[in-house]
Amino acid sequence: MREQKTEEVSRPRDIAILAGLSSPRLDDNADSETMAELEALVETAGGEAAASVLQNRAAPDPRTFIGEGKVAEIKELVRTQEATMVIFDNDLSPSQLRVLTEELGVQVLDRSALILDIFAQRARTREGRLQVELAQYQYLLPRLTGMWTHLERQAGTSGKGPIGSKGPGETQLETDRRHIHRKIDKLKDELEEVRRIRGTQRQRRMKNEIPVVAIVGYTNAGKSTLLNALTGAGIPANNRLFDTLDTTSRLLTVSDTLDVVISDTVGFIRKLPHQLVDAFKATLEELEYADLLLHVIDVSNPSWQEQARVVDKLIGELGAEQTPCLRVYNKSDLFWGDDRPRGEDAVSISAKTGEGLPALLEAIDRTLDKGTRRVVLHLPYDKGGLLDLLYREAKVERVEYAGTIDVTAVCNPKAVGVVKPYIEGWTEPKEPWE
Repeated sequence: MREQKTEEVSRPRDIAILAGLSSPRLDDNADSETMAELEALVETAGGEAAASVLQNRAAPDPRTFIGEGKVAEIKELVRTQEATMVIFDNDLSPSQLRVLTEELGVQVLDRSALILDIFAQRARTREGRLQVELAQYQYLLPRLTGMWTHLERQAGTSGKGPIGSKGPGETQLETDRRHIHRKIDKLKDELEEVRRIRGTQRQRRMKNEIPVVAIVGYTNAGKSTLLNALTGAGIPANNRLFDTLDTTSRLLTVSDTLDVVISDTVGFIRKLPHQLVDAFKATLEELEYADLLLHVIDVSNPSWQEQARVVDKLIGELGAEQTPCLRVYNKSDLFWGDDRPRGEDAVSISAKTGEGLPALLEAIDRTLDKGTRRVVLHLPYDKGGLLDLLYREAKVERVEYAGTIDVTAVCNPKAVGVVKPYIEGWTEPKEPWE
């Protein structure tokens, strides 16, 4: 029974009635935009939304969340539409989930459970699956009591239950809790190992002084399409929410003096389950160590400003608000407004058509410019030791041995300062006041 019930929590059915509540007492209010987003999430999960009900109340009903009248209305919709589940745009308490499931006679999910299910379907790498599994267990833990109510009622505390039934519900509940706590601890340990490996890779990149650029943005803003356009990565890029869950990194040559590692990240969304924000820290911690963020914004979406605010807020929560950020206004080929967003740190592009990509590369190069330059050196043989320094501190592209050791290398200012007497055509740069 336990396994069957867990499956019901996570697996969507085909036809769903959508429900949402707007109340001054709630932080995660539903409105027409979030309900439309919920419908898109249902389609992403493989379901179909048959009807939508949006309720306004001064305060949520403690028992049924939306009130008895709306429950009756939704129950009738379930019957007439032959729906197999009801999905709420808000988060529900374990007791509300239990009551609504009993009242409506079909499976009831809240927004967090739906998003978790989509993540479970989409994750491909071992790391992604670990993170989703951890989030699912963290979501499930407080809901175990409701799942075992049938046994608690059967046993009771008054001693009036059937002979031999005293206590098995509570015993099973505690067994499940211990099992899930053990699973959560094990998953956290495995994710720590993932973080350790990531840290090693990061140190290697820092040693090689390769800057890291992280693409962030609202789900379905076009992040994977942009990465494909810049690097030819060949990542599936579909018009659906949460199509990318696993981080993809590629080497990108931005200019003749700058190579970067560019990474795609999971899309952000309003009312993202807090279990997922915690669980995906292993992926999103790349943001904290990135040298530059590309905040991709779907400027063709009427809600793009609100979506951008959601992403900015999550960037702050992840500790990356101090990282330089370029706002990349994507899908500009579909933007019909009078005035395109502008600014020093803003670029309008279409990742699909390629419009604006050269300007984006120039902006990346300008933002990450650390004074590197490509130089040709002619080292005397008695200065051959400088070649070792160049291999450590610069990017050596070519070495030829003739009358001198001729080297072509991309050097940072530190390396230039050491080898400048041997740079072909070197002149000291003038100060701005000269």
